[in-house]
Amino acid sequence: MFSEKDLSQIDARGANLETILEQIENFKNGFPYLNVIKAATIDDGMIQLGDEKATKLAKDFDDQIFGKKLLKFVPASGAASRMFKSLFAALEEDKIDKSVNEFLERLQDFAFYNSLIKSIGSESADHKTILKHLLTAEGLDYGSLPKGLLEFHKYGDSTRTPAEEHLVEGAKYANAGGKVNLHFTVSPEHRSKFQALIDSVLASYEAKFGVKYSISFSEQKPSTDTIAVNLDNTPFRNANGDLLFRPAGHGALLENLNDQDADVVFIKNIDNVVPDSLKEQTIIYKKALASLVLSYQEAIFAFLKMMDGVKISEVDLLEISEFLENELCVEAPEDYEDYTLEEKITYCRAKLNRPLRICGMVKNVGEPGGGPFWAENADGSTSLQVVESAQIDLKDPDQKEIFDEATHFNPVDLICTLKDYKGNKFNLLDFRDPKTGFNTQKSQSGRDLKAQELPGLWNGAMADWNTLFVEVPLITFNPVKTVNDLLRPEHQ
Repeated sequence: MFSEKDLSQIDARGANLETILEQIENFKNGFPYLNVIKAATIDDGMIQLGDEKATKLAKDFDDQIFGKKLLKFVPASGAASRMFKSLFAALEEDKIDKSVNEFLERLQDFAFYNSLIKSIGSESADHKTILKHLLTAEGLDYGSLPKGLLEFHKYGDSTRTPAEEHLVEGAKYANAGGKVNLHFTVSPEHRSKFQALIDSVLASYEAKFGVKYSISFSEQKPSTDTIAVNLDNTPFRNANGDLLFRPAGHGALLENLNDQDADVVFIKNIDNVVPDSLKEQTIIYKKALASLVLSYQEAIFAFLKMMDGVKISEVDLLEISEFLENELCVEAPEDYEDYTLEEKITYCRAKLNRPLRICGMVKNVGEPGGGPFWAENADGSTSLQVVESAQIDLKDPDQKEIFDEATHFNPVDLICTLKDYKGNKFNLLDFRDPKTGFNTQKSQSGRDLKAQELPGLWNGAMADWNTLFVEVPLITFNPVKTVNDLLRPEHQ
């Protein structure tokens, strides 16, 4: 199947042949559906804090972080081109729809208005000129920039990009002793632009908030790209005979996260930001969730240290297994009671000694995204999982009914701990479920092909983590999917 030239190409990417062969098998056999048991709802897999308790936990967090390294991890490589889909249609095909009219009528309400007018050189211009200067290299080139570098919010005579809003958020809740660590995952072609932006604004934000930032960047590794195949599952080749590899979705960022060294990691998408006037609840709930994750980690560590230090009795084991079931929502396999004492100890230790995450969940208002479910694992246990619709067999009436019962969805609001009870970093790659990727059909140079995405970062890539769900206010979720979303009150 592969020539010496192919093997050299695979090796040069940092990939390995075994992984490539597994990907081809996944094309041939497909991925199994996940068996969801029920939706996670309030008091049945989901914690509801309320503002009063959240505020108290947020205050507790400030006392819990002494000596700990905090990190804000921001996936920021997403291109903004999809934000401007209707505007591109208007520019290139003269298709003017309702959203384009709204954009033009409210042009002055966008934070980038002054920059756009400066580029055009006049406040009176036809729609083609406006769109050309917004979207192309003739002007602001927003059509080819990542979202993180666009002007999102106005503050008097100044504006902020999403990248800057994350700097502000970092100072508010990822600040330990005046040190704020932020990590952005970016695409190679835009890294220098991110670096230039950060270099130009960092001193002013450090002065404003009295902090010192440590900003780092990484790119999706070529070794995580997946091979493309023809429709008959043979390797797809470019015109020059080379194998084609494609970026494998946000699940590839697990490698980038695995390279980080921190005690508490906040994960949040680049475009989910609001102006300062609406940040208060975001800050309170971020701190509250982080306080919870540290409290649960402390309890887990206490059990693991106990299991290391003394001979575990049936009474001790009962306490541990009840903690797993009642607090961590990990239900043992049906035949657990048939296990020997040593087998039970081994099972409980393995379930406790895992990365831990708390996922903020907002009420379902029809937005696309993964939902909170109880799902069956390969070992027969049941645990909480963030599940995408593509992972569920929606043709199965029972599974479809369970999927439709979800009351909340995941806005990518995660707080994680990445170290074990001895202070060692987990290898996060050991805790993913490789059978939760999915195949899609694409085209390249007019030829059909099949592409493969790795298990999503907050779905299958974290399938074997200890997971808790907490309801967070809807105001903490304000993504920008289209340019006109910036006209919503939350972004004005």
